[in-house]
Amino acid sequence: MDATVRIHPAVDDGIKPANPNFSGGTLVCACTDRPVKVRIEGQIAHNHACGCTKCWKPKGASFSVVAVVPHDNVAVLENSDKLKVVDPSALIQRHACKECGVHMYGPVEREHAFQGLDFIHPERFQEDGWAPPGFAAFVSSIIESGVDPGRMDAIRSRLRELGLEPYDCLSPGLMDAISTWVAKKSGVLPA
Repeated sequence: MDATVRIHPAVDDGIKPANPNFSGGTLVCACTDRPVKVRIEGQIAHNHACGCTKCWKPKGASFSVVAVVPHDNVAVLENSDKLKVVDPSALIQRHACKECGVHMYGPVEREHAFQGLDFIHPERFQEDGWAPPGFAAFVSSIIESGVDPGRMDAIRSRLRELGLEPYDCLSPGLMDAISTWVAKKSGVLPA
């Protein structure tokens, strides 16, 4: 494996398996004073490395690690006064800590195939055992954040070594789910 190509601290040294008994935990921002704490009930889904320029990434990471949970499984426990929505016009309403910048949760509130889900960064869990990333999405988008396009072959190769198939959109299953939702909404497929 080419460990010189860095993806994200949560995957660079190999991907840890899920704990089958993981029942959720607490996400904590990076603040040492009054950190924001968010409780997540249950296991996460569709965890992936994301190269988009909207997702929060830890310092030095080319990709974020992001997953979804049902909106009803998210509760802010402490210091909600420190949260702000990063971009109110975005589909994902990313709530970030105003001090450290960590995105804590991002609900999809408007009509969309992902409505009712919240996007979270599972590496912020205090607990271990969350479901590992299963693919890489929006890989080409890291170029938009300044990555040299000449490095893309090595980055895609490293993602595959880690077991994260690289896509320049979402995984085929998620893209099928979005298209099915659109087709049912338009009446092309029965609802």
